[in-house]
This record gives sequence, C-alpha cells and structure tokens, in this order.
Amino acid sequence: MSSPTKHNPSIESVQANLRKFLNVYLQHRPLVQRTLTAGFVLYCLGTTFAALTGRTSNKSGGSGGSGRGRRGKDSKKTTASPNDPLFHIRLKRLLRIVIPSLKSREAAMLALHSAFLVTRTGISLYVAELDGRIVSSLVTAQPALFLTNLTKWLLVAIPATYTNSMLEYLQSELGLAYRTRLTKHALQIYLDPIMPPTTINDTTHEKSSGSSSLLKTDKDAQISGEQLFYKLSNLDDRIKNADQYLTVDIQQFSNKLAEIYSNIAKPVLDVILYNYQLSRNVGAEGLVILTILVQTSAGLLRAITPPFGTYAAHEAKLEGELRFTHSRLLESAEEVALYHGEEFEKNVIERGYFALVKHANRVLRIRVWHGMAEEGVIKWVWGSLGLCICAIPVFAGEMLGMKGGDLGTRTEGFVTNRRLLLSSSDAFGRVMYSYKELAELAGYTARVSDLFDTMEDVKAGHYQKKLVSSAKIEDNAKMLQGRGKIIESDEIRFDQVPLISPNGDVLVKSMSFNVEPGKHLLVVGPNGCGKSSLFRILGGLWPVYGGTVYKPPARSFTYIPQRPYLCTGTLRDQIIYPHSQVEMRGKGVSDDDLRKILDVVEMGHIVEREGGWDTVREWRDALSGGDKQRIAMARLFYHKPKYAILDECTSAVTLEIEKVMYDHATALGITLMTVSHRPSLWRYHSMVLQYDGAGGYIFTELDAEKRLALQEEKQDLEHKLLTVPKLKQRLEELKAVKAERERVK
Repeated sequence: MSSPTKHNPSIESVQANLRKFLNVYLQHRPLVQRTLTAGFVLYCLGTTFAALTGRTSNKSGGSGGSGRGRRGKDSKKTTASPNDPLFHIRLKRLLRIVIPSLKSREAAMLALHSAFLVTRTGISLYVAELDGRIVSSLVTAQPALFLTNLTKWLLVAIPATYTNSMLEYLQSELGLAYRTRLTKHALQIYLDPIMPPTTINDTTHEKSSGSSSLLKTDKDAQISGEQLFYKLSNLDDRIKNADQYLTVDIQQFSNKLAEIYSNIAKPVLDVILYNYQLSRNVGAEGLVILTILVQTSAGLLRAITPPFGTYAAHEAKLEGELRFTHSRLLESAEEVALYHGEEFEKNVIERGYFALVKHANRVLRIRVWHGMAEEGVIKWVWGSLGLCICAIPVFAGEMLGMKGGDLGTRTEGFVTNRRLLLSSSDAFGRVMYSYKELAELAGYTARVSDLFDTMEDVKAGHYQKKLVSSAKIEDNAKMLQGRGKIIESDEIRFDQVPLISPNGDVLVKSMSFNVEPGKHLLVVGPNGCGKSSLFRILGGLWPVYGGTVYKPPARSFTYIPQRPYLCTGTLRDQIIYPHSQVEMRGKGVSDDDLRKILDVVEMGHIVEREGGWDTVREWRDALSGGDKQRIAMARLFYHKPKYAILDECTSAVTLEIEKVMYDHATALGITLMTVSHRPSLWRYHSMVLQYDGAGGYIFTELDAEKRLALQEEKQDLEHKLLTVPKLKQRLEELKAVKAERERVK
C-alpha cells in the first residue's frame, strides 16, 4: 500500500498567501489599473516637462546666471547642450520673439497644428483597432465582414492623408513665420534708423594677455542704435560674418524649431494614448514593467549620446568661415589677380573646406556607432519586450481575470495590441531621437542668441575689439579710458578730441578746430594719418574717447567717397538715395527737377541713354568712374545738406566739371569739407587742416592765391633742379671739347 503524499507546510503556506494576495489584488485590480495608468501619464508628462525645461541634472552644464546668456570674454566655445539651463534661457527669449502673444498668427497656427496632431493620433488608434478586425475576419473566414472593414479602412485614408498633408504644410508655414519674425527683429536692430546722439561717451579699456588686448566700451559711450551694421563688423570682433547669422543660422533655427514641436508633441501624445489603450487591453502591470525597462535602457542611451548640439554649432561656424573666405576673395578679386595670388587663395579656401569636411566626417563616424546602439535598443530590445506584453492576455489572461475568447477574438486582440505597441515603440523612439534634434536646436539657438546678444551689446555701446600689437597700451591706457562728449550744434567744433582707431592706434592725441557754416575746409596729409578717421567720428561711426565734439545731427551730413555707393534700384533711386520715391514727392521734387540736377553735372543725357527713370540695372557695372562721381554729386545737390564731406570725389572728372560741381555746391549753401591733394580745389576753401603724419597737425586759414603761387614757385624750382644734372653734364662735355682743342693747338 502506498504511503500518503507528504506536503511541505512552508510551501503550502506560501502558495496560500499568494492565492490570497492574488484574490485581493483581483478584487482591487480596477483601482490599481487606474492608479498605475494615471501614474504613467503623469510620469510621461513630468519627464517631458523636465527635459524641455532643463531640469535634468548636468554637472558640466554652463551657468545660467546670466539672463541674456552672453558669453564671457574668456569663453572659447559657445554652449550648445539641451541640458544646459543657458539653452533654455536663450530659447525662451527667442520664443518670445517668434510667438509674441497668444493672439498672434503664429500662436493660432501652432494651435491648429496641435489640433491636427491630436486628430492624427485618434486616426491611428482607430486604424490599429480596424487592423485587428480585418485580420480577425480573415482568420474566421468572414468575407462580408472583411469587405466591410476594408471599406472602412479605405475611407479612413481620406482624413488621414489630409491630416498628414496639413501637418507638413503647417510645419513649413511655422518655419517661415518664425524666420520672418526673427529676420524682422534682427534687421530692426541691425539696420536701426539713426537715433539722437547721447551726450556722454564713456570708454573703458581692459588689457589681456599676449600681444593683443581687448577693447571694451561702456554702455553710454555711443550713439544708440546708429549704424549698427557698420559697428558690428568694424568696432567689434565677436561676429565675423553677420550675413551667415542673418540668413543661414536664422533659417536653420526656425526650421528646426518648427520641426522639433512635431517631433516631441506628437510622440509624447502618442505614447500616452497608445499606452493608455494598451493598458486597457493587456493590463497596466505589463505597461509599468515595460516602462521601467524602457526608461532604464533610455537612460543608458542618453548617457552615451555625444554632444550633437556642440557639433552642429561648430559645423555652422566652419560653414560661415568658408563662406567668408569666398566673399573676401570676391571683394579683393582685382588685387589678388594683380598679385597672381590664386594659389595662395586656393590653399586658404581648401584649408577651410577640409576643416569642415574633417569635422563632418568625424560626426558621421560618431553617428554610425551611436545609431547602431540606438537602433539595437529601440527597435530590437524594445520590440522583444513588446511581444512579451502582447502575450499577457494569451498566457496570463485567465489568471488576471481577462476574457479569453475564441481564436478570432484572440487574433484580433493580438493584432490590435501589436499595432498599438509598435506605434508606441515608434513614438517613444522618436522621443529618444528628439534628444539629438534638441541638441542641434541648442546649437542653432546658441548661434542666433550670440547674434542678438552681440548686436544689443554694440547698440548699447559695449564693444570687444582686439588691439593691434603695435599699440602702446600702457601709454594709451589713460586716453582709452577717457570720456568724450557729443553735443548737437550748428557748427562743427573739435575741442581736445583724440583720434583713436577701433584697434587702439592713436592717430592724433588731441585735436582742436572749428568749421563754421560757409567756411569750407580742406583736409590734407599723408595716407594713414587720420583724415578719414575725422569724418568717421563726425558720422558717429567711431567712438569719442575724450574732449568734446560739437556737430549738427547726422542728417545734416552727406558723405561722398572716391568710389560712390550705387544702390540696387532705378536710375531715380541713385540720385535720391536713401530716399524713396514717396519721400521725394513729399519733398516737392519731381523728375523734371532731377533732370535739372543732372544737367548741372552734364549727365542729363543718361535718362534717355539708359531707358528712363525707372530703368533698373547693376549701376556700379553700367557706369564709368566719372559717371559714378557725377551721380554722387547729383545726389548731393538733391539732398542739399548743411555740410558735405568730399573724399577725393572728383578724381575721375575733368577740371571744368569739377569747377561746375564746386561752384554749384557753394551756391546751394553747402559747407564743404574736402579731402584732396589737387591744387585746383584750393580756391574753393578758406581753411586748411594739414596732418604731418607723425601725430601732429596744423589748422589755419587758407590763402589760395598765395598757396598756389608758392606751389607754382615750388614746381618751377623742382623743374630747374631736375635740369641741374643735365647742365652739369653739358658743362663737362664743353670742358672736354675745349681741352681737346687746346691739346691739338
């Protein structure tokens, strides 16, 4: 007789406790499910919010102490990490520009875009359920039900395709709208109209290590907002190629910002809704386990993700430098051609290009290994975990109180859950991939923010400029730290004003002179002595480091250089620049008046020759050097300013035309300040400012007749001196002939 089976009391006790726990759990399972699902939703939202607001820990992140995020003077590299609080400060600042209010067009487009995102997610949920029904009808061999479901599937294509097309359209429109806002904001600062001058210029100077030094100008040192496009490139070293920032970088930032919203908002919404539906189908327990495993692997991926944002910012910097080498070659094409410097310039361009290629190849190699790890985890590891989740209703459904159903029901449930899981996995993968896109956005954000920070610094008078190594910083420090005043006046007067270039060269330590209305000034001196520097200070382009400058408003000046600027536009625009045709009409000037002005400079025939006033050409190529100078003088006669600065502006015209130009300018009451070495111009000026080239100058009255007489006497003596060697040679020849005759006798 067999003995009774022996049971281990401890095992039976454990099994009893497990059954008891399971019964209690099943009784309260609906509440647990709702709690876990709500916790999952809150976790997803909290994680996304933390990621987007920069509340993740980052030991190496930059300081967020500066609200504007301006780089310090010793910083070598732009911070471009999505975990850096500085990135979020910069991004919020730019967002306030691209979406100025909730009532703006951009906000409405963003809301409509969000509505379509929700619609697409709802369609995806319905399609997942419909796929399960179609497969179930196939497995159970129900052709009528199959055709019905297939018809529904085809009908869903109409709203689905429309929704997808609208999402792409709205994303592109948002990118354009963001770019338009940023470009308008940037150009408003970059090409800010002339503002009234401040009264005090305050300059500070800081010495840096090495042979160069950094020049910084205090906040109240400049005329706020005046000619910032000039100051940005000439008085500050931080932005080397503003065109790259204003075009390419703003475009890339805008497109990435519009793209990042779809690539984050839609996946996060999908993860929440898909997993909510999945939890209803397979239970929230599996969802929680899957979330823990996924987050663990996601944290590992995040830890090994390279700094793609820094890479993107550096690539944009290299692209800008390469563009700059090409533009510099185009600007100096004539000089390079005359020097036969093609090989040298080719090497410079190739160095810039290969530096870009080297960086791009390095990033591509990094992306290969990172992509392998990312795809392996997201696609394969998460996919296998998902299959295990889909198997819960089949293998553990009875234990968890789920309805088993027949083969068709199980097949429908599996296909639906599989589709939901794949969609959820894809959505979570896009959330993971978005970290790289956030890193790239951080790079573009840093570039655009650097542009705005630097422009606002320059507008406020904060300059960072490296001084030339030849500048005696110790000797000039006191002068560079001085204060200067700009006071509006009807006359021009310099009272102990130093002429200092932006790179620290002191051209004249102290200059004093005055130009009264009607007293024309001639400025002469060797090259590089400070003649043009004087006019840059008058035009508000250069800061004043000491003394007092009395001058009329900037609109009272017109500057005519040797090579006049001809704008893109009509023939009329060349004369009235920078006025528009509307401003010209408002001034009471007609085309007939412009024709009379052209007749003064003997250019009236150009209207018929070029096809009329509204003809548009590239005028710098269509006109000769002399014609350009005549157009520039016609522009002067149109504006009729109080003062005109003429910088060798008649070098390409005849003396007869030059006389007509100067006579007409003085007849219009324009006070002339001329830079020229042509003696023919002396008679039109009553004062002379002469530089000696060694930091000194002479300001005195100009007696044109006496000066011309001295000039003629000087030229006569020089001519006679040139004949001295010939006379000496002839004398020696005569002496030789005489000696020969005496020898023969």
